[in-house]
Amino acid sequence: MKLVSWNVNGIRASVKKGFEDVVSSFNADVFCIQETKAQDDQVAEALSGIEDYHLYTNSADKKGYSGTGILSKQDPISFGSNMGIADHDMEGRISHAEYPDFYLVNVYVPNSGNGLKRLDYRSGWDTDFTEYLQNLSKKKPLIITGDFNVAHTENDLANPKSNYNKTAGFTQVEIDGFDHMLKTLNLVDSFRALHPDTFDKYTFWSMRGGARSRNVGWRIDYFLVSESLWSKVTSAEIHDQVMGSDHCPISLEIAL
Repeated sequence: MKLVSWNVNGIRASVKKGFEDVVSSFNADVFCIQETKAQDDQVAEALSGIEDYHLYTNSADKKGYSGTGILSKQDPISFGSNMGIADHDMEGRISHAEYPDFYLVNVYVPNSGNGLKRLDYRSGWDTDFTEYLQNLSKKKPLIITGDFNVAHTENDLANPKSNYNKTAGFTQVEIDGFDHMLKTLNLVDSFRALHPDTFDKYTFWSMRGGARSRNVGWRIDYFLVSESLWSKVTSAEIHDQVMGSDHCPISLEIAL
């Protein structure tokens, strides 16, 4: 089973930049998207040209903001969205699908913002998200993917020293929240586990200053896998050659 995840930075813009061709070239069983920046009906319209996939979406109350979606060749056993907390659920940040062997959770974690103005909210969100995942994990193992808006260690961004505790995505509060989730749920960071010595592969680059051409990036998009499923994972890759967003796609292959 092949799974792909991509923060598309606006699905309608992404379609104009060749999103359908990217989906076709990956030929994944499941393709998760984040930051659709569109309502459910707008996402469906934008992706109407994609065949052979069932589409499940969760949009924010605020138009043109956030939003997640799952394209799945196989009709999942069930689809769900949100964690049941109104303050969080209004932003459309979670979509999850149940398959025979696992729950797939697609997430767009809140950014702590310029000046870290949302860091307190983000910290609470991390705690609530971990609890939500704990409840799901009581039923089946988890595969969690998406844009987590945190570089886990100094090996996961090009400039750790200048960003530590100054820039959203690399504060100790965010790192601790991510660590807590990994340890509480016994999750494996698939790319790092399979590529322990690869430190120049990133998934996000600022639009400013030619960051992508210079590979001044961040690894903030992940496939996290329950330890009980880990032995079945055969591949985890970062596809930084794929353009069309300020993020690039990531993939996971698992033999079930």
